[in-house]
Amino acid sequence: MVLWTRLAPKPLDPDGGMPTEPVAVKWQVAEDEAMERVVATGTEIATPQLGHSVHVEVNKLKPDRWYWYRFTAGNEESAIARTRTLPLADSKPDRLTFAFASCQSLEQGYYTAYERMAQDQLDLVFHLGDYIYEYKTGNQGQVRLHHGKEIDSLAEYRVRYAQYKSDQLLQNMHSRCPWFVTWDDHEFDNNYANDISELKGIDPADFLIRRANAYQAFYENMPLRRTSVPAGPNLQLYRKTSFGQLAEFMVLDSRQHRSDQPNNDQRSQINNAAMSPKVTMLGARQRNWLKQSLIQSRGTWNVLAQQVMMAMVGMPNGDVPMTYSMDQWPGYTYERMNLLRFMTEHKVANPVVLTGDIHMNWANELRVDDRKPDTPVVATEFVGTSISSAGDGQDKIKDHDKLLSDNPCIKFHNRQRGYVRCTLTPETWTSDFMVVDKVTKPGGKVTKRTSMVIESGNPKLKKA
Repeated sequence: MVLWTRLAPKPLDPDGGMPTEPVAVKWQVAEDEAMERVVATGTEIATPQLGHSVHVEVNKLKPDRWYWYRFTAGNEESAIARTRTLPLADSKPDRLTFAFASCQSLEQGYYTAYERMAQDQLDLVFHLGDYIYEYKTGNQGQVRLHHGKEIDSLAEYRVRYAQYKSDQLLQNMHSRCPWFVTWDDHEFDNNYANDISELKGIDPADFLIRRANAYQAFYENMPLRRTSVPAGPNLQLYRKTSFGQLAEFMVLDSRQHRSDQPNNDQRSQINNAAMSPKVTMLGARQRNWLKQSLIQSRGTWNVLAQQVMMAMVGMPNGDVPMTYSMDQWPGYTYERMNLLRFMTEHKVANPVVLTGDIHMNWANELRVDDRKPDTPVVATEFVGTSISSAGDGQDKIKDHDKLLSDNPCIKFHNRQRGYVRCTLTPETWTSDFMVVDKVTKPGGKVTKRTSMVIESGNPKLKKA
């Protein structure tokens, strides 16, 4: 497990209110919430170079076990939090419950979804990106306001994370169970692709300096291992883990290694640019690692935890041919088709894609080419809406029925806020779409909008 904390008595100051010197931080892990049966302890040094953050990698604990932990620095003691170890790789758990979430604009809504999520008795949480937003202070109609201009420097990124992490509902959810995190674009810059900004006229050197600042702040504020310590504008983020033989999780990075979006990142039909073998979402090294991981997996469920929608969903617009988002996987159609074809040819067991980014709920059946509905279904995709981004949502859009009829791969669609709760057994996967009726005011009501089920060996979706 990785335990994380950061020393910041004045979190909204650029240096967190800390002196420019290292500080010793003691940590304890116990088998009970009262911290009476301590089983591991140690000291880490919080340095100013890493924003006085602490990342503790605790080893030699019992597998598949809940633990509690706390930190002490000087006379200050942290709250007690709960985490767990994963089952042994060759074990066969009979159940796993986790949630996944993304897109939590502080300005556009309250984190009511996390209040409900904390009651779900989850084993894990996956956060699929847009943990923060880089934008400048919004208008006075927002529910909360960012501090200052669009962030650029390391100090500004640190302050933005501190502002987001000051939310008590988010803090409470972090203290309930382990989180697996990846980023999307807003942890750095909207719709960026590798070292390319969506804005023209940006100096490439300045852009990489800003990327280095963003990546370092991400590492400082997330429970990541030493293998992810950034080296300038580069950070190793894609990785995998298993929950025994029940599930294999591959956490992807679809921003750092991708090619520039085709068609200047404007919606378009699937064209020659998207079909080019040279256009990549993952980059060659990550793509080869993913394929090797899928071949080697012993998991009943093989899960890709990633950012942007994989289903080839076209938006209807009268008699004009449907267009597709070039920032999502349809903009990288060749690589997408190649990956799904690989899953078919190598008989990858029960591939499931988890997605964020788009501020909507979707349940999709994935084919090598989703425009050919008569071809076999290869995998399943669950897309989770935002925690708060885009403010109060709506259940259905005006053209909801036409959207589904024009895209047979879609089996559920909804535009409210919330998260997705998943329950896995060796036989079935159930995804509960948990929605919030209102996020622009505290105290919104959270309900289960629908549940979608897939059976092991059959990627077709059905309602519970």
